[in-house]
Formats: sequence, C-alpha cells, structure tokens
Amino acid sequence: MTEQPETAGVITVFYDGACPRCRKERARYEKLAGNSGVQWLDITGQEDTLREQGIDPQGALLQLHVRDRQGRIQREMDAYRLLLSQISWLRPLAWLIGLLLVRPLLSWCLTRWVNRRLRKDGRLPGQSCSPQGGGTQPPGNT
Repeated sequence: MTEQPETAGVITVFYDGACPRCRKERARYEKLAGNSGVQWLDITGQEDTLREQGIDPQGALLQLHVRDRQGRIQREMDAYRLLLSQISWLRPLAWLIGLLLVRPLLSWCLTRWVNRRLRKDGRLPGQSCSPQGGGTQPPGNT
C-alpha cells in the first residue's frame, strides 16, 4: 500500500525510503514528535506522485521537501525548520538554523552529505559512473 499525501491539515514529508539513514531519522523524529500530524511519503518509485505535487523527482532526492498544512511545498532548510518547529523543545533549534550565518553553512554541509550518499549508492542524478568507480574526469582531461 502506498502512502498518499492527500490529507488536508497535515504536514507531509517526502523522504528517501531507499536511504537507511533517512529511515532511521524518520523513526527518531516519530519517537520525539509522537502524534504530531506529520505524514511520511517514501519518494522511491513515486515520480508521478511527486510531479502531481509540483516536486521535481530529482530535486526530491537532493533536498528534503515538506508540504505544510496550507499545501505549500517547503524545501531544504525551510523544510527542516518546519519539521523541528512541530516539537516544542526543538523550536529554538528551528530558529537557530534560520539565522543568516548558520543557514548557508548547514545547507552546504547537508548538500555535500546528500551528494556523497547518492554518489556512493549510484543514485546521484546525472551520475554517469558506477558506484564503485572512482568518479568522472572533467572534460578535456582524458
């Protein structure tokens, strides 16, 4: 049975269920949040569903996407801030990651981690080498 992001008034998290760490983080969040009105949709194999929601499937692999209670799609740091703000004692952390100097640094670190994880798994969009391959060479360096 596929989880559907159709429930109004609920926050929907579009997450990479093929990622063991992502599944672990989901479980941790659910344990901390309890019954917080957060619905989870595994994006694996859900390209059409993502497009129906206005989300680029490749973008969903590269950045966290969350649909807020008003139906707007939040991504990357805004998505994390929304999730953290659902747990009262994590609201200060949600505020902190929105700060002018903190936000771009966390975004850069997260982007590097996601790209490395997807490259290692052979799932990085646009990747043309095998997961065990050493990577691709820049053009003209053959």
